[in-house]
Amino acid sequence: MWERLPEAREKGVDICGHIHNHMVVDSLSATLAALSDPTRRSILARLAGGPASVGELAGPFRISQQAVSKHLAYLERARLVEKRRKGRRHVCTLRPAPFREVADWVEHYRRFWELSFDRLEEYLRGLEAKERKQVGRQRSS
Repeated sequence: MWERLPEAREKGVDICGHIHNHMVVDSLSATLAALSDPTRRSILARLAGGPASVGELAGPFRISQQAVSKHLAYLERARLVEKRRKGRRHVCTLRPAPFREVADWVEHYRRFWELSFDRLEEYLRGLEAKERKQVGRQRSS
């Protein structure tokens, strides 16, 4: 089947559309995908308190250290975590850049929602003013 799609193979894409070249995936998508899992978010929350070894990170979870290592590998691919070797231990630390990218992206939509709420508030004030005028007219009649 690859014989029919040599250009797809060169681009790192199989016939099902799966992306094999992680450099093709934009970093924001990789970050958001990594953040979608509650275990990975818990690992990141622990690392926000400072560097930790893989064993220290695995401690509070009811999953194997191997499973935690797989989550850490996912976080590394998303550039959220950096793992360094210190003797026989692997020590993980947070990398701030991807978090900044997510915050910047979310900030755009926060402004959108604030403007939408401001417009809604303005509209509701207009309705309240109309109601007060109508009630005042009814009382004076």
